[in-house]
This record gives sequence, structure tokens and C-alpha cells, in this order.
Amino acid sequence: MAADASRSFDPTRVVHLSGRFAPVTEEVDETGLQVLGELPDELDGLFLRNGPNPRFTPIGSFLYPIDGDGMLHGVWMSGGRARYRNRFVRTPAVLAEERVGHALWGGIESMIMPQVPDVEPELAGTFRDLPDINVVRHAGRLLALAESDSPFLMTPELETAGKETFGGALPAGITAHPKIDPVTGEMMVFCYGLEPPYLTWSAIGPTGEVTRGPTVVDGLDEPMMIHDMGLTARFLVIVLAPVFFDIAAAMSGGSMIDWRPERGTRVALVPRDGGPVRWASDEAFWLWHTVNAYDTEPGGGDVVLDYVQWTRLSMGAPDGSGPPNTAGLVRAVIDPVAGTMRRTVLDEARMELPRTDDRLIGRRHGQLAVAGDSGNPDLLPGEFDELRWYDGGDASGTSVVWRAGNLSVGEPVFAPAPGTAPGSGGYWMTYATDRTDASSWLLVIPADDPASGPVARVRIPVRVPLGLHGNWLPTQE
Repeated sequence: MAADASRSFDPTRVVHLSGRFAPVTEEVDETGLQVLGELPDELDGLFLRNGPNPRFTPIGSFLYPIDGDGMLHGVWMSGGRARYRNRFVRTPAVLAEERVGHALWGGIESMIMPQVPDVEPELAGTFRDLPDINVVRHAGRLLALAESDSPFLMTPELETAGKETFGGALPAGITAHPKIDPVTGEMMVFCYGLEPPYLTWSAIGPTGEVTRGPTVVDGLDEPMMIHDMGLTARFLVIVLAPVFFDIAAAMSGGSMIDWRPERGTRVALVPRDGGPVRWASDEAFWLWHTVNAYDTEPGGGDVVLDYVQWTRLSMGAPDGSGPPNTAGLVRAVIDPVAGTMRRTVLDEARMELPRTDDRLIGRRHGQLAVAGDSGNPDLLPGEFDELRWYDGGDASGTSVVWRAGNLSVGEPVFAPAPGTAPGSGGYWMTYATDRTDASSWLLVIPADDPASGPVARVRIPVRVPLGLHGNWLPTQE
């Protein structure tokens, strides 16, 4: 099967290996970056993003956005000046492939895994690590995150230090979207697996020690894919859309991922104090990313979850089957006592990659931002050409839009101005690539007047492939 998959796979026909998504292999260091406009002096820190970037031409299959090797792109800013560095996350698989000069592992759908003598015995017959989704900093540790696996510890200058298991307390790893509580300093995480227990959650304290080890979330009878979560002062909010893993189908050449809408979507409210999980359910929908969640009353009330909702799961290029897979900004209000959920569509615009001020994670938020699609037919799936902002407090769906013209934009990330209160004072940042000449830029947009567009555009010395996630890491932390 592996040989057939390798022969039949043509990477030139994969849209997310081409154009603005195409991987880059050059690692670059450059100081004194060109700035158009004026980079605010008060910005002192690192804008850092991770994303799937195959080190060598893929074999077997390539499933965006899961497959690929992590590459970190960082812009350090201070005193109105900027420098850039990018580095691969050098997992054991990347190092093994660099020794031979070509890919040895296939994509996750192909099940191609190298054997001795092509790799060392400890790597033979294993899946490759995929810490290519997100990058966060917690308790002084910089972590490149995978979909559901151990993260990789990175140095401040983006070199790979090795796999991080938190002193062996989290051997199965975590998913790519942990949430850091700005009040307690805890990082709350979950992890799904292909074998029981199918879903666990854990807590990592503000000093980096695991304060609650893997705790089972009961109620799953099969392995499921769960990408993101919300966090309130009381709960982890985990949305279980009906996306199941079918290992038997994958082993026989079929799809590993099975969308079963008849099962509906469930939401698990997992008490942070370790109490019983509370459940709510509704008709089937899928979400990649949450904006934020919060309790409507101190220590009680309903749970509000803002997120980008999709009709169904789709990965990679559109499959052309069924009705269009529509997206929109949605607010769900969940009653933890009654187990009910009501959803309100705030805006039906096509969007993704939502963010808010991380200083308000778990609390009622204000301004939120998303990457949007103006309707340009030349955009690839998952490509966006505008940024949209909403007031998360009024739930009206009224937006402010900045259209990026020839630029394709990525996830907007909020960088607070020093000394400002949560939810106020700062800038939105995103990487963007010009569709006319493939040049990449870091855009810096004022939060108090986002429709005016960037106050600074920082020229990046290499093209930054579109997608996925990152963060602003202030120097003073």
C-alpha cells in the first residue's frame, strides 16, 4: 500500500503546496528590516508564528493543515527597529531526512513509515512528530505545538532543544491550542488519543509544573478529532463535533477521518476543580477555532462561547460533495445546569483564525479580529484578503473591515501597548504575502482605528507561507 501511495501521489497537484502556501527551505537571519511607515517605539518583543512547512518534497500524501514540518518565523521589535529569523523545528524525523536529503515519511493519510536501515531502530515504523500548528510561551518555555502530541521546546533564538513532556507528567502530550488564564497564570490543556482514554485534560501551573495530571473526560466511546477549546473561570469548554478517526479504513487505503453528522455536536463543560463533566448537545457543526469563552456571572451563570462555525469538517482542497461548507461568527450560550445550548449567528461572512486580547481569556472580551474572504475567486482554500473586527460585547455582528488589496493575510494577533488595561491600547499584527510578487510583510495595525490599515509594514526577507498560528511575546515577560 505504501509503495502504491508513493507512486500515485503528485505533490504538484496539491493546492496547499503551491502559490502563497508553498513551503520555503531557506533559513535566514537579517537585522535592520525595511519598514514602510513607522514601527511604534512602544512595541518591544517578538512576533512569532508557526506553520506546516515540509522540509523536503512530500511523499505519499499531504493533508493541510495537519501535515508538514514546523517552521518558526520571528520578528523581534525594539525602539522602532526590527530583525528577523526563521528556523525549522528539528524533530528526529527532520534530522533523519536531512541526513539523506529527501523525505522518508509520508503524510498521515499514506501510512508510509521508514524502516531500518533507512532510519535508526527507534524511529522505524513510527509516525513523524508534527509540531507545526502553534507556538506559545509559558513559564519561560517556548513550545512548538502539534495537533495532539508532545510539544517541542525551542530556545529563545528558535533552535530546537528537544521534546517536552513536562518532566514525564504529560507523556501523551497536549493539543495545539492550550489556554493560559491571565488571572491565575495556569495553562489549561487537553489531549485526544486514538486509544482509550480518548480525551484527557490537565493543568500546568504558572511556574511550569503540572498541577493536575491527565484526567479522563468520560463519555467518548471512539477516538475523535478536537482542535481547539475555550476557557472560563470555572470550565474548560471542549466542543466535540462528529469527526471520528477510522483506523481500519486508513489501513485499507480509505480516509482516516469520518464525518458523521447524524451524531450531532456535543459540548463538554469540564470543571476546573475536577467535578463531574456537564454536557450539552445540538445539531452537527464543526469548529476549528474559538474566540473566547466566559461565565455570565462571577462563579456561576451560563457559559458564553464565541467561535467560527463551519457546516462540516473540510481539510485541504474542497471535495465538491454536498452543499457549500459555509462559515460564520457564532455565539453559543450554554446552560450548565439544564444542559441546553442556543446558538446565534453574529455574521455569515466567510472567515477564520479568530483572536482577541489574550489578557481577557476566560473573561468577557471586547474587540475581536478575524481573517476574512472578500469573495475574490482567485483565492485558494484557506486564503484571506481582508481583516474584520467585531465588538464582542454587543453581539450585534457589526464589523469594521480593512481590505488588503493584493495582500493575502494571516491570523491577526493582538499586541498590547505596555501599561494598558486588558481590552484596550495596542496593535493587531499579521503576516501578509503580496499575490503579485510573493513578497511577505508584517503588518502592524492600530486597535483603536483598525479600518485605517497598517501604521507600519515590515518587509520580511523571505516569503512566509500562509497559515497558521502564533503570538506576540513581549520582552518584559
